[in-house]
Amino acid sequence: MSFNVMDTDPMKRVEQAIADIRAGRMVILVDDEDRENEGDLTLAADMVTPEAINFMATHGRGLICLTLTEERVERLGLTMMSANNQSPYSTAFTVSIEAREGVSTGISAHDRARTIEVAVDPSKGPNDLVTPGHIFPLRARDGGVLVRTGQTEGSVDLARMAGLKPAGVICEIMNDDGTMARMPDLERFAAKHQLRIVAVADLIKWRLRNERLVQRVMDARLPVPEHGTFKCRVYRSITDSGLHMALWRGSWGGPAGRVQSADPVGDVFRAGSSDAAAQLETAVAPHRARAGCSST
Repeated sequence: MSFNVMDTDPMKRVEQAIADIRAGRMVILVDDEDRENEGDLTLAADMVTPEAINFMATHGRGLICLTLTEERVERLGLTMMSANNQSPYSTAFTVSIEAREGVSTGISAHDRARTIEVAVDPSKGPNDLVTPGHIFPLRARDGGVLVRTGQTEGSVDLARMAGLKPAGVICEIMNDDGTMARMPDLERFAAKHQLRIVAVADLIKWRLRNERLVQRVMDARLPVPEHGTFKCRVYRSITDSGLHMALWRGSWGGPAGRVQSADPVGDVFRAGSSDAAAQLETAVAPHRARAGCSST
């Protein structure tokens, strides 16, 4: 049976990629044609080996990078490579790094794997690394591919979804003639090396379908003038940290719901525009007589 490099079902592609990443195998992560239109060899940083680094250097030929969360970048004390990032896609390179101990020149497959191991070890900190070096960290945006549709975020998301540390190792795939590999090239490469292909767009669909994208912050009882007391629950979006409030009466079971745009100043001082006030009255009025829900 021939190896299926790319299932026709996006959800299956993601599930297969998660399984491969969890097992320490690489996948090829591609972005959109209207973006960089490239494929990266992608591995969970937890699973890095000298052999994996050598494969990336030999067959991928691109720059080998370590993708880290914003929190981990801060923990390691890594400064950004440029204070004024003007790259087309705001690729967030930090200063390059090397393990302080356990390496020689830093460039060998063993040395680069060692540096990655140190960088993702939660017991290690800034004193365990030196700069510059031969590993190039990239800072992934909080919120992952739902915030930025790049391989940096995609590799961190894949590792996290596989139950591993949220950090990845990526390397762009180049053709033998030095040009960047596009989808037909990537499909041949994947078949040759029996690697699966998954798209950043697939990860976005999977996360939207399978993950809870808000966090419950607090509950309260909120007296509303002329309308009585409502139960109030505040949620925070994990993608942009925006706060959203749900107001309801009665139980959650099948409430009559309405989404209402927030007008904090107008709501507090009852000085909003006439349109906003009318919309709010429309949202709240039905709940006087029956249980219901309104969110902002």
